[in-house]
Order: sequence, then C-alpha cells, then structure tokens
Amino acid sequence: MAKKQEKLIANNKKAYHDFFILDTYEAGISLAGTEVKSLRMGKCSIKESFIRIEDGEMFIYGMHISPYEKGNIFNKDPLRVRKLLLHRAEINKLLAKTKEKGMAIVPLKVYLNGSLVKVEIGLARGKKLYDKRDDIAKKDQKREAEREFKVRNFG
Repeated sequence: MAKKQEKLIANNKKAYHDFFILDTYEAGISLAGTEVKSLRMGKCSIKESFIRIEDGEMFIYGMHISPYEKGNIFNKDPLRVRKLLLHRAEINKLLAKTKEKGMAIVPLKVYLNGSLVKVEIGLARGKKLYDKRDDIAKKDQKREAEREFKVRNFG
C-alpha cells in the first residue's frame, strides 16, 4: 500500500525551543468547509496555540486560520476553538500525563495527509532558561563546524 502524500501547512518551531518533546500523536481536527479551503492555500498559524482537555475531549485554542477570500458568510471566526479528534484511550493517557508537574500538550505541525487535515501534537515538558542556552550553544557550535568544513573543503 502506497504511503499518502503529506503537505506541510504550518510548523511550530517555537514549541521545540520552549519544550522537550517527549511523545508525539497524530490527531484529526474538526473544521468547516471554508477553513479547509483556506488551509489548502497555506493560511494557518499555530505559534501561539495550545491544547486543553475538557470533559474527555481535546480542544485547540489560539490556532489562527485566515478567512477564505471567497467564503463570504460561510467564514468562521479565525481564532475559534476547534475540537481535535483522537481515540478515547489516547486522550485518557495524555490527561494522566498532563497531571504531572511541568507537562503540557502542544501542537507541533499542521499538515495535509492525502485529503485530510491532521495536527501533530506533542507531550512536552517545559525547558528552563539554562536548557535553552545549552541548545543555542550547541546550534552555534554545529553552525561553526559546518562553516569550517565548507571553508576547508571548498576554500
């Protein structure tokens, strides 16, 4: 069976900077028709979004989907709360994990899987300031090493 084509719509780089991602899940998302059309054009932002579990259901807050240009009265509020679709066992597992101190659920990316819109969510633990400094230092060292390699080989 052929793997379905994935097209990235939005990526949350800030989540990787602010959190240690421990586990990832793929969730469906409940959308209106004009929202799907807007997503197909790539008009989505999840930088400031977060996920909560309420009454055994998972919701994403702060996800901005720009209104569809030709949608007129059918357009929904760009920042409305949207329901995420996961199996009950997965939601219960995530709920139990988020009860621990410092654990959160964050959206990592939004993408098209075939014709379906999916959200990759991650179980995350917050980083301290010194952890962020370590990551920045490692990234700088890697960049410097690549620069040295390039100069040495292509000098």
